[in-house]
Order: sequence, then structure tokens, then C-alpha cells
Amino acid sequence: METWFTITASLCLIFLLRAVLSLLSPTTKINNPFPPGPTHIPIITPLIWLTKSLSQIEPILKNLHTKYGPIVTLRIGSRPAIFINDRSLAHQILVQNGSVFSDRPITLPTEKILNSNQHNINSSSYGTTWCTLRRNLTAEMLHPSRVKYFAQTRMWVLDILLKRLKFDIKSSVSIKIVDHFQHAMFALLVFMCFGERVDDKILNDIEKAERSLLVSLKRFNVLNYWPKITKILLRKRWEELLKLRSNQEEVLVPLIRARKEANKSGLCNDNNNPRAYVDTLLDLKLPIEGQRNLDESEIVTLCSEFLSAGTDTTSTALQWIMANLVKYPHIQQRIVDEIKKVMAVSDKEEKEEVREEDLDKLPYLKAVVLESLRRHPPAHFVLPHAVTEDVAFNGYLVPKKGLVNFMVAEIGRDPKVWEDPMTFKPERFLNEDGSRLEGFDITCSKEIKMMPFGAGRRICPAYSLAMLHLEYFVANLVLNFDWKVSNGGDVDLSEKEEFTVVMKTPLEAHISPRI
Repeated sequence: METWFTITASLCLIFLLRAVLSLLSPTTKINNPFPPGPTHIPIITPLIWLTKSLSQIEPILKNLHTKYGPIVTLRIGSRPAIFINDRSLAHQILVQNGSVFSDRPITLPTEKILNSNQHNINSSSYGTTWCTLRRNLTAEMLHPSRVKYFAQTRMWVLDILLKRLKFDIKSSVSIKIVDHFQHAMFALLVFMCFGERVDDKILNDIEKAERSLLVSLKRFNVLNYWPKITKILLRKRWEELLKLRSNQEEVLVPLIRARKEANKSGLCNDNNNPRAYVDTLLDLKLPIEGQRNLDESEIVTLCSEFLSAGTDTTSTALQWIMANLVKYPHIQQRIVDEIKKVMAVSDKEEKEEVREEDLDKLPYLKAVVLESLRRHPPAHFVLPHAVTEDVAFNGYLVPKKGLVNFMVAEIGRDPKVWEDPMTFKPERFLNEDGSRLEGFDITCSKEIKMMPFGAGRRICPAYSLAMLHLEYFVANLVLNFDWKVSNGGDVDLSEKEEFTVVMKTPLEAHISPRI
């Protein structure tokens, strides 16, 4: 009891000293006020916000926006956090003034361990290193010509997914599908990352190391406040963080080294063994750092980013889409009818698979995917943006060390843009006769109507790959199985915040092979 009292008292003293120092620090040359927000009480207010998850803060923010307007400030931790829920302001910031607002906040001590001192795409400062890392990913892995090389891999993963589902049908009345989706997406991304089909044990070891870090991140927030002191008072928690990072390196480094040896032996980079993401990282040089190669720790960080960014978001989006298809059977049947119509006029009338080249002929399927991303974006907030110096925007001060974030879900549900926005209606993305998609720009270059992948210079670089995966797997899931509500119940579409926004009650569905 005395130990915890000492820790609590010490942390309060730390916050008090930081508050005093912030008051004594030089003032900005910009006289504009911070955007409005609730009353800020040093020490107490930051602690209150730090104890809440984003899912708890989101409804509070909705009320604050109603009271104060489209720009609201919260003092989370030691830095002000600005939240914006207006699509026009988001477009001004992210697209029209992208060069000003494309930086990332200064990385915190615990984050430096996990992102190799900002040597990954998500957290890297806006500059040469970020451009180098992002250009490598987009040109070497996400360019359409490169994506095609992994078509056979997607077919292999689809086959695994279908077999797992068919096996579960024999032993269970209903199936919890999100576990199958996560396994499939993770297997696909591990192959794209390391260029080989690893066995289930290695796959499970990688997934365990990645997920252990994700679920523990919130526990380490407190370590960022006066790290010299927390390294003494919270030594075991620091050791836990370092152990999790060590576990991650233990499972990924052998794969990196094996691929390095395969490259030396000339076994990589042909049609049967396409260039993997780790191959591009082994060849990459950082121009701003003397043309040096990435070290192993930095490659681990970038591989981890590749795996984590594409697994949870895509599997979550898949779960939301399938939940709506279970809840609304007529939508599911319309996709099936569209697929069968396309297959009827193809060379092979009895194909067992919707191939990637067929997807452009399925506008209703695409509309269903877009509507799900609008109504149920996998993440309700983008990663925080920052500015390199104090900036005046819309009459307010955006401070150099502040965070700027956007309420993705609220923007995609704006009743001024979307009629009856809470209704799931794919037809809103189609022309009048439903024969083609209306011109909708998912990159938000001209305007923002919804932004499930973000917008501007920091938009998710893999948005086109994500759309391909969603369309491909949804099409084949409804082609092979009839999806129905489990045990005559209903589908709970309410949301729960985890790493991405998932359903409070994970979807369990009764599925049966289509005849």
C-alpha cells in the first residue's frame, strides 16, 4: 500500500512540475486561442483522459462538438489534442494544406522502442526518410503490376479459408467468423512480407508476438511521463515492454535472415517466387542517413507495420460486411445474382471461384464494400497529425507539439452528405439503374465525403490493395456459402473499440454450401 502511495504521489508531483514548466515556457508568436474545449485542470484533466479509451472518448467528443463546434481541444497527457468532425475542414487540412499538416507528433519514449525511433511509415516525420519508406512500399509492393504477382497467393489463402469454414460446418451449428478472417489475412500478408508459406507453428508464433504488443500498448502509456523516474518506479513494466519487443524480434529476425540468404543464392524474384516486402527492405538505402542500409531492428519494425496494418483492419472490415449480408439477406442475394450473371457469360460457366479479373464487372459488390466502409469504418480515428511549427487555422492556434485528429466515423455519417446516413444502403453508390458505380473518389482529392483510409499525403498507401482483398474474399464467400443468422437470432451491429472498431458481439453465422 505504501509503495503505491509513493508511486501515486511521485506521479502527481511530476505532473505538477510539468504544468508549472509549461506555464513558464515561452509563449507563441501567434495570438490565436486554442480551439474550445472542456475546462482544463493541470494534473487532474490529463490523468482523466489518459484512463479512457478512444471508444469512451468518442461519445464525449460528439457532445463537445455539439456544444463548441467542429473543432474541439482536449488536453490528453502533456499535449493538446485537437479533434475535427467537419469534412470541409478536414479537406482543407489534409488535402489543400497537406504539406503543413502532414507531420507526426514527436514520438514518445516507449514508441521509440517499437518504431525504431520513427523508422516506419506510420510514425516517421514528414520528410526524406518517410518519402523513401513510403515510395518503396508503393512502388515495390502496391503497384498494380506487383500486386498481380500475388494472385496465386490469394487463391491459396482463399482455399485455406474455405476449407476451414467447411470443416467447421461439420462440427458446429454456427461459426465465429472473425477468427477465420484474421487467420486468412495474416497468412496472406506473411507470405507477401517474407515470400514463403510458413508452417502453422511459425505463423502462430508471429501472430502471438504481434498481438501481445497490440493488446498491451495502453499499459505502457504511463511510462512516457518522466521516463527517468518511471524506469525506477515502474521498472518491471519497462522490462515487460522490452521483453515483448524482444519476442517480436526473435520470431521475425530468422525469417529476415533466411530471405537474405535466399537472395544471395538467387532463389527469389521470379514468377513462382515474387519479390517480397522484406526483399525490398534489404535493398533499401536511406539517403538522408549517408545511404546506409536498414538495420535488422528497423526491418523488424517495418515488417511488423506491414502485418499489423493490413490484418486487423481488413479482417474487421470483412466481419462488418458479412454481418450486414447476414442481417440483410436480400443484399446478399443480389450479390450472388450479380456474380452468377457474370459467370453465365464467361468462357467457363461453372467456375468455382470469382477471379480477380471478374471484380470490375460486379458494381453492386463494390457498392456493398464502399457502403460498409462508410457506415462501419474499421478505425474511427486516423493516426494523429502534427505541424512543424505553430499554425493559425480557422481562427485558432494549432500548436507545434499538439495532436490533430479527425473523427472518421462522424464524417462518413454526415446527414448533409448522405441521406438517412445510419441506414445500410449500397444503392447510394450506384447510378439510377444500378448498372455501374457513380464516380466516387476514395482518395478524397476533390472533396471528402467519407475517409476510411484517411486523406491527403498521409492516406493509407494500401487502400487499393485493401479494396481488392475485400471484394475478392466477399465475392467468394457468398458464392460458396449461404450466410444466415445463427439460431434464429439477430445481428448486433453496435460497436466496440479494440485495435479497430469491431462488433460488441462478434458475428456468429450459420453457413451452408450453396447448391
